[in-house]
Amino acid sequence: MMKILIPIGIIAFLLTLPVAAYAATRTVVLSVPTMDCDTCPLIIRTALERVSGVNKAKVSYERREAVVTFDDTHTSVAQLVAATTQVGYPSFTR
Repeated sequence: MMKILIPIGIIAFLLTLPVAAYAATRTVVLSVPTMDCDTCPLIIRTALERVSGVNKAKVSYERREAVVTFDDTHTSVAQLVAATTQVGYPSFTR
């Protein structure tokens, strides 16, 4: 019987393929109706940017919303909502 040797680097690469195939950058719009001052967007943006996997958070006081781009293999919409709620600004998806 002949043994086939596969370098460990190739095995490691192949193990990452299923995860990479399912990874996706997503964007969600969160409604944050309780914003009532010009400082609110800064607090909300900071809270969202601290969540692992968030690539970008843009918060608008005028629109009372946060547009968040994130890696869905590292975080979820529920975790983003929890982050805004923990700093006093409950949010929900539109």
